[in-house]
Amino acid sequence: MNNVTTSVVSRQAPGQHHGPLVAVKDLEVSFRTLGGSVSAVRGMSFDIWPGETVAIVGESGSGKSTTATALINLLPSNGRIGAGSITIDGREMVGLSQDQMASVRGKLVGYVPQDPMSNLNPVWSVGFQVEEAVRANGLAHTRKEIKARAVEVLKEAGLADADRRMKQFPHQFSGGMRQRVLIGIGLAADPKLLIADEPTSALDVTVQKTILDHLDTLTRENHTAVLFITHDLGLAAERASKLIVMHRGKIVEAGPSVELLQDPQHPYTKSLIAAAPSLASRRIRGASASDDGGTTLDMARLAAHHHGTAEELHVSDAPVSIEVKNLTKVFSIRKGGFRTESLTAVDNVSFTVRKGSTLALVGESGSGKTTAARMILGLEPPTSGDIVVGGTNLNGISRKGMFNLRSRMQPVFQDPYASLDPQRSIGAIIAEPLKVHAVGDRPTRVARVKELLDQVSLPQAIAQRYPNELSGGQRQRVAVARALALKPEVVVLDEAVSALDVLVQAQVLQLLADLQEDLGLTYLFITHDLAVVRVVADEVAVMENGKIVETGTTDEIFANAQKPYTQRLLDAIPGSGIEWAP
Repeated sequence: MNNVTTSVVSRQAPGQHHGPLVAVKDLEVSFRTLGGSVSAVRGMSFDIWPGETVAIVGESGSGKSTTATALINLLPSNGRIGAGSITIDGREMVGLSQDQMASVRGKLVGYVPQDPMSNLNPVWSVGFQVEEAVRANGLAHTRKEIKARAVEVLKEAGLADADRRMKQFPHQFSGGMRQRVLIGIGLAADPKLLIADEPTSALDVTVQKTILDHLDTLTRENHTAVLFITHDLGLAAERASKLIVMHRGKIVEAGPSVELLQDPQHPYTKSLIAAAPSLASRRIRGASASDDGGTTLDMARLAAHHHGTAEELHVSDAPVSIEVKNLTKVFSIRKGGFRTESLTAVDNVSFTVRKGSTLALVGESGSGKTTAARMILGLEPPTSGDIVVGGTNLNGISRKGMFNLRSRMQPVFQDPYASLDPQRSIGAIIAEPLKVHAVGDRPTRVARVKELLDQVSLPQAIAQRYPNELSGGQRQRVAVARALALKPEVVVLDEAVSALDVLVQAQVLQLLADLQEDLGLTYLFITHDLAVVRVVADEVAVMENGKIVETGTTDEIFANAQKPYTQRLLDAIPGSGIEWAP
């Protein structure tokens, strides 16, 4: 497989392409730190042609997002381009002032950032923020035209009931809905190039398909080029014509996507492919259940090892750890003035999770998965129904009783940026549950923090750093470490691995399997990634519009889904029809 080659773009007039739309040559990016200059991108060269979709993949810290932000001069204040050239639409980007870049961003290059909560202002309505983007890009002029275009932008991004949603605020949206708002803003001005940094990591597979089908339409009809930054190899293979693999700031391999995934040449690319879960995988087990001590990251090999054996977990024989009976949650939504309307988010839901097993709760954004989880965690009061955790009914439980229960039940939330205190060090964040529940003294807490950092594959030195200094994947690993600090009986994982690249994801999934086997942990695993469900869950409950529409063992659901809605979820999984490298 050859590395990406770069051809020099002649200085033709903008828009007159006899070469690539984007030409990056010998790009060098570094960051100033207290310890000196750190090189983040080294000798990066690649082209993107009009209408072409290119995906950059690699683990957290490999330089993917740094490359994307360098293209439009959105590097942090301590970042700088040390050498190289970036030409977009015949215009050199390196050296342009911020005022000059303002004419590039939006109209020429659209940008969809990775973290929706930190990129939407929490005190402004969603509609106001979309209207600001429409106004800034000169897409409409009168107030009526601006609002109409803003509603259209949200509809194009796949947001249902866009007119009503305009009045709501970011905290009233799910993670997937917030990401759709950013995608809509990025596409608002019909740019020639769209840079999408993990654009669908927070989206369920059916909405992801809607968004990506829309991007495909733009590519075909408007010759819009797309640069994907993604850790989803299935998505990269299905949607991108060219794949660039980055490792430690350099391109290690590049070429046609399907060809590269079917015949990788570089050892790092092979490791990425081996670690990716697929529909052919089987439930992974703890270290004592693996023939190599649980150290492998090869999901395909694990599938072959477990398939057809008698090693499956008999969850029906275990006692019930979580029991949910007729659970309902109704929200009141303001319609303006004193008028309200009712929204049933969870509708008469019942399920059980047996001790030492994993139940995956799956469904589209807004199906009620996270609301159900918040009620189980005691963070949201149910309208009606019963929740019993470890024999304790949450109905009427005292504050002290709930406090004690939380030492046995811990969450990992979807958005690590929102769940980690930006003013506290990583070490203090991980140690917080130990301190709150008066577990150990300071030296033992420090030792436990180091142990947890090792378990989630983070260097111990990171304990002195702060959340804003970490990548999205690193922040999620910190959230996992914090949840495991008290060695709980039950862990509720809300999209716990959606922000992780495949190598770290495989490590965390194996870690969760090891801990489950060693400690008898019970997991409620909420996710939109059905490939991950295949390797992590014993049983699956499918939610649609607040109701559970189908339940069964993981093998039953994946082999013989009964409901059309479940089948649509399975059919929408990216890369499921591609034959990967053996």
